Amino acid sequence: MSSALAGSSCVGFACATVKRCLSSWALTTVAAGLGASGCSPVEPYESRPDKLTPGIFLDREDAGASAAGRSAAPTRKVHQKGLDLTKKSEGFVGRLYNDAARYCTIGYGHLIKKAPCDGTESGTFQDGITEPEGAELLIGDMEVAEWMVASSVPVPLTDGQFAGLCDFVYNVGGRNFRKSTLLVAVNARQHERVPTQLRRWVIAGGKEWPGLRVRREREIELYFDGQPPPDPRSIVPRVGEDVSPIDVREGELR
Repeated sequence: MSSALAGSSCVGFACATVKRCLSSWALTTVAAGLGASGCSPVEPYESRPDKLTPGIFLDREDAGASAAGRSAAPTRKVHQKGLDLTKKSEGFVGRLYNDAARYCTIGYGHLIKKAPCDGTESGTFQDGITEPEGAELLIGDMEVAEWMVASSVPVPLTDGQFAGLCDFVYNVGGRNFRKSTLLVAVNARQHERVPTQLRRWVIAGGKEWPGLRVRREREIELYFDGQPPPDPRSIVPRVGEDVSPIDVREGELR
């Protein structure tokens, strides 16, 4: 604990909360804002309104059925290039923070709970995590996306196609993926339609997010990794094909 904080005259519930909840990296900053008479109104955890909760944690499907399905599903793992894409898109944060939904989160978007951080989290998380630890959490979290893609796509996929779709599912959720025109195109082996369909998923909370647009382009690049890119002329949307933007939280209405 910071000596400045320990030596202050800060008393009462608010200060006790700050002492208990703040990780050591923030204590000095808080202490600097404390006056001799008491507490400064400092948020105990960083808020990151730029970080969306990964959709894979928000699926409303029955968890028990999903677990049973995963145990019987073919085992296929995202390759390192795919994990690197997800890492780049999520960004690593080694300390607890509250994301755009005010959910307590750490690492590469690993959801601790659907509520703000309040000091009741595991001591392991309170002390912060290293990047390798965050990577291990991501590998575990990605298993749900891997199962969802493997169980939803019966046609052959390259490593790049599989990884690109897994990153998409991690971001928007398996429920939205299963109801998407994107999945229809993939299962019909109409891969030239994939770029158009991926580029629709750039809205969150009623507004376009530049980070989502960048992420979709990364997924497209990975999807066609190691194979000739589709002829630009073939990517032109078909007559009558819906190309309207989609909110990653609401999914596709069709």
